[in-house]
Amino acid sequence: MRIRAKAPLRISFAGGGTDVPPYPETYGGCVLNATIDCYAWGSLRPRLDRRIGIESADLNLHMEFPLTEELQMDGSLDLAKVAIKRLAAVDSEGFDVFLQSDAPPGSGLGSSSALVVALVGLVRDFRSLTLGSYQVAETAYLIERHDLQINGGLQDQYAASFGGFNYMEFQEDCVIVNPLRVNRGTINELEHNLLLCYTGKTRRSDHIIDDQTARLISSEPNTVQALSSQKDLAVAMKNALLTNRLSQFGDLLDSAWQAKKNMSDRISNSHINELYDEARKHGALGGKITGAGGGGYMIFYCEFEKKHRVAQRLRALGATPTEFAFEKEGLQTWRTSETAGVELAAAPQ
Repeated sequence: MRIRAKAPLRISFAGGGTDVPPYPETYGGCVLNATIDCYAWGSLRPRLDRRIGIESADLNLHMEFPLTEELQMDGSLDLAKVAIKRLAAVDSEGFDVFLQSDAPPGSGLGSSSALVVALVGLVRDFRSLTLGSYQVAETAYLIERHDLQINGGLQDQYAASFGGFNYMEFQEDCVIVNPLRVNRGTINELEHNLLLCYTGKTRRSDHIIDDQTARLISSEPNTVQALSSQKDLAVAMKNALLTNRLSQFGDLLDSAWQAKKNMSDRISNSHINELYDEARKHGALGGKITGAGGGGYMIFYCEFEKKHRVAQRLRALGATPTEFAFEKEGLQTWRTSETAGVELAAAPQ
């Protein structure tokens, strides 16, 4: 018997940064995002020799240790080790875990958090724990931000756990996920007109987030105003999305990018600026970096008849445009065996 899991990656349209402490506690944050058909994957196979094996295809790493050994946080597969420790998975006969993501860390698509969500789902089902979507997301957040002290926000774990189009609100002591009932025709048109583009390099988001946080704590006017604008834009983009005003949605993406760049001077660079300017010249109404900034993926809203020209120009500049579709489901887990077939796990609430 094996337990499988997949958790979707996400695109953040507006509000990113307002989910990063200490902003939610002080001002309250909100984010508009949606999950896409790229995933973090996981598989867990029980074993009976009181040992645990962890393999990461992305990092090309494999390690194995006895359950009696204290887990050492030494920078090697620490996300997996902390999840195993937090969920008391050592109280078992042992297991092997295999992890893989469709996008690397630093992609700006929330891949690291999605991988943790998938891992939490595996261990939850293995241990028969009662964890709904909120609890899975909170557990993944605590593993990354509390246990391992990785700086970042709240949206990625909740997006991967819930899936779909969501308007999320962040307060001092709670997160509220508001699923959006977006018209199927609107989703089809978005998939027609949006272009996802890899800039050519990943980035470490913690340095950018550290800079943004320092500016916020010192009440740097541009940063405070830019974060406030992100909240207003998240609301405006949500309304445009729900009322099928997609040209306005594209224009608002441009506004979100202009505001985002004011949060920290590390968010953009000459290469990103060139990609953005050339995309606009060739038919993109707007666009933005999908994560903290500095690299990873960008998203552009284009007039469909001009989308191929935008893609050609971005490709000529060394970037990699790609098509994608939206994913309405969040974390999914199931069990499989060669003799009994596949058994779907109950969807978390």
